[in-house]
Amino acid sequence: MPDRPTVEERFGALVQALVGRDGVALGSGKRGFGADALQVDGRIFAMVSHGRVVLKLPRDRVSSLVASGLGSPFDAGKGRPMQEWVVLEERAHESLLSLAAEARAFVSGRGSPPPRRRPA
Repeated sequence: MPDRPTVEERFGALVQALVGRDGVALGSGKRGFGADALQVDGRIFAMVSHGRVVLKLPRDRVSSLVASGLGSPFDAGKGRPMQEWVVLEERAHESLLSLAAEARAFVSGRGSPPPRRRPA
């Protein structure tokens, strides 16, 4: 049975597939947070955190992935989950490229839902 690719290998393949397309870049050019993350227009949409792939998606998509068991809520260490971020479970990696494309579209404003209006 062949070895499964590591998270880093899967993310590396994702980087190869997306960097240079539609404004996608790897990292901010600076050290620290986001240095190894996929970004579009300077905004992070995919990264590896604690050995797991994390994507920024609309809240309802995050909820759907969590409910289906393909993801879990992402906590950036502040004690509460971030509503628009999801940690992908191993079995979701089969759809990594399409999920990352959704995340890129969401972060870039192409494909994101219209902004919610606050009551006056």
